[in-house]
Amino acid sequence: MSDELVRFVIGPTPYSSWWLWLAVLLSLVLIGWYAAVFVFTMPGRRLRSLPVLGTARSELVKRRSAHAVRAIVERYRGGELASAPAAAAVSRELRAFLHAATGVRAEYMQIDAIAAGQLAVAAPVLADLIDAQFNADSSVDVASVSDSAEELIRTWS
Repeated sequence: MSDELVRFVIGPTPYSSWWLWLAVLLSLVLIGWYAAVFVFTMPGRRLRSLPVLGTARSELVKRRSAHAVRAIVERYRGGELASAPAAAAVSRELRAFLHAATGVRAEYMQIDAIAAGQLAVAAPVLADLIDAQFNADSSVDVASVSDSAEELIRTWS
């Protein structure tokens, strides 16, 4: 090989610094993702104690539950649901909300236990929903009780 061609032989080209910044950015996104998954899958009591996240979570739970109750009532008023299944669905959603909001396992409690505990304000609404669900001769208006359940969810503190 002649000496005049040696000047065209060079070492490997260095990589761009953008790859380094991309790797750093992706690492930070991955760490943020894991942190968000950890925080948002924490049990309710620990998450409620965090100042900003607890408030945001409780508002999100309220909004989601109120929307679900409103959708059930709209299906009931539209004739898609009978009174007993509508009352059961609203009761299930209200109990799930109470569990998410307070940590008390309201899904498995009797009305007397609910009335005696910290969920006492929800007991009359749940009693009316149970009456509408299991009593064929009930005079309970499912739409108005469901509206009361939605109002209870929205005003829960």
